[in-house]
Amino acid sequence: MKHKSLLITGGAGFIGSNFIIDFLKKHQSTQIINLDKLTYAGELSNLDEIKNFDNYRFIQGDICDRSLIEDLFKEFEFDGVIHFAAESHVDNSIENPDAFIQTNVFGTFNLLNIAKNHWMSAPFQFNKNCEHKRFLHISTDEVYGTLGETGLFTEETPYAPNSPYSASKASSDFIVRSYFHTYGMNVVTTNCSNNYGPRQHDEKLIPTIIRKAINNESIPIYGDGKNVRDWLFVNDHCEGIQLAFFKGASGETYNIGGRNERNNLYIASKICDILDELVPQNESYRNQITYVKDRPGHDFRYAIDATKIEIELGWKADENFESGIQKTVSWYLKKYNKS
Repeated sequence: MKHKSLLITGGAGFIGSNFIIDFLKKHQSTQIINLDKLTYAGELSNLDEIKNFDNYRFIQGDICDRSLIEDLFKEFEFDGVIHFAAESHVDNSIENPDAFIQTNVFGTFNLLNIAKNHWMSAPFQFNKNCEHKRFLHISTDEVYGTLGETGLFTEETPYAPNSPYSASKASSDFIVRSYFHTYGMNVVTTNCSNNYGPRQHDEKLIPTIIRKAINNESIPIYGDGKNVRDWLFVNDHCEGIQLAFFKGASGETYNIGGRNERNNLYIASKICDILDELVPQNESYRNQITYVKDRPGHDFRYAIDATKIEIELGWKADENFESGIQKTVSWYLKKYNKS
């Protein structure tokens, strides 16, 4: 499946920027249009190394802006859309759910509907030579709710979102699904576990632990620190997304997880131990770990069964958590000029 022009939404964010950099190095004949609103989580400096590529162009704009999206489809005649753009911070969704509903639900609908209108002449009928146009929707394992001590999320797990963020992503997943079943649109959805790695926004857990530690501040851990997440190195996720886009079956969902379950206290302690080696101080960074009041609706455990994408598309994670977190800490130390 060849694509001459792709729309990437949210490409100045954490996962989107890593994806674009990797994709452009592998597919130099494809034109990438990166549409990003540049909210607090978007940072153009994430893309400095490819900003002058001839086949890359950045456009600042909102996926909810219907006329803008229409104009972009007319100008660039996109062969595909890879949709990262989303409000994604759970704490922020608790304080201000409006933005999450607007961007994650309406914004996704807006993109889907315009893509359908440009690619399809009628329900279940692609325009001539448009059979390979595809819409890939990037989602999260949080749509499945929470797990107990055992079990894994699969593509068949019923949705049970517990935060405004996860509810908005679940809604967008269902809208994407409906465009396949109602219109026959060529869509694929991926649901990933917790990403980590270079270019993640400073507000997220791992960058926060590193930043607080080296600034000699308290390292805040929610509750008792025993909430578990399945950690996925961002480069491994980007490879899974590319496989799903090029090789995934239309209408299917693929769960992408790292098989690296760790609780938050382990994460903080491991990072502190790495910092003790790389930028030692008089006492261990572990002494800065503090426990703070848990957030409302804090899911206990997420863990993904990635068997489907491993078997059907041949994906596998190259990084285990120990190797990935070492690379991640080193990257942030350079960013914070502490290495």
